[in-house]
Amino acid sequence: MSKLEIANLLQQLNQAKGSDLLLAAKNPPCLRINNALVKIEDRALSNEEVEALIKPIIRPEDIEEFRQVKELDTSYEDQLSRYRINLHFQLGSMAATIRRIPKDIPQLDDLGLPGKVKEFTDLERGLFLVTGPTGSGKSTTQASMIDLINRTKSSHIITIEDPIEFVHTPKLSVIEQREVGFDTTSFGEALKRVLRQIPDVILVGEMRDLESIQMAVTAAETGHLVISTLHTQDAVQSVDRMIDVFPPYQQVQIRTQLSLTLKGILSQQLIPRQDGSGLIGAFELLVTTPAISNIIRKGATQDIYSMMELGGKFGMQTMDNALSDLYKKGLITRDSALAYSINHEKLEKLIENKI
Repeated sequence: MSKLEIANLLQQLNQAKGSDLLLAAKNPPCLRINNALVKIEDRALSNEEVEALIKPIIRPEDIEEFRQVKELDTSYEDQLSRYRINLHFQLGSMAATIRRIPKDIPQLDDLGLPGKVKEFTDLERGLFLVTGPTGSGKSTTQASMIDLINRTKSSHIITIEDPIEFVHTPKLSVIEQREVGFDTTSFGEALKRVLRQIPDVILVGEMRDLESIQMAVTAAETGHLVISTLHTQDAVQSVDRMIDVFPPYQQVQIRTQLSLTLKGILSQQLIPRQDGSGLIGAFELLVTTPAISNIIRKGATQDIYSMMELGGKFGMQTMDNALSDLYKKGLITRDSALAYSINHEKLEKLIENKI
């Protein structure tokens, strides 16, 4: 294939408003549109064709690193969009997953988020998490929160990402975006030094391990607003994940730290719309009230969900409640609601108005 054809494939991705382009030898090129894979053509790609498609959008130095490490996360930009690229080997040949990132950052009000989420951007300090499975829109939500701060407050914002996805233009704030592998060697190294850069707001693209979780919590403790993400399904699982990554002798300490620093957790999923017109967000929101803080400190995380069910007056919402509301409004099917639910039995009772 010619060098021009990758531009054509990316153009098709944008025209279809797809989320991803998949390129792998012995497979046809595919677009992911509304969570479904659509073949661009029936013919399978050869090893040579995949490599010829990928090389024009990867920096030469990254190709060299990729051949040594066998894995690469990077980014690319054209006139239409930015793209997050994961490069890997399969069957001994290059393969790529290319995620489309619109250049325009949506505003929070346009994402259908719980209204309470906007209040977290006004915090001076603390930790706020956006969680959910891959492809659930976590990066978009984070970018929208950062954009709101950028538009409304005079803050120093530093983002640490792998790779940089949404690019922000400084407005009222000073904003620096650091890409792992390009501007810094790792999340850990960037977080070790970020406090000396005098930020007010820190975006950590992903808390991947004990070191990054500990440093993010410490930054939140020391007077900074930290926004980060975990690949977890719900609020309870998120709290457990942060605690369980620590050795037993440190878990009492991290529970205490989280009880003081964690301000909220937004968990989200994207669900197919009933009319087939696209995807719609379903959102769970935990707000750390004094009662929730006490539960975290005592290690009784199994009690969090019941507190969330009773926490509507604080802006809290469970995923099952969100799914039930979407179903009752005719926006998603019953089968979709149950497929994405946390507790099938409880959701069925919500749908049938038995609780």
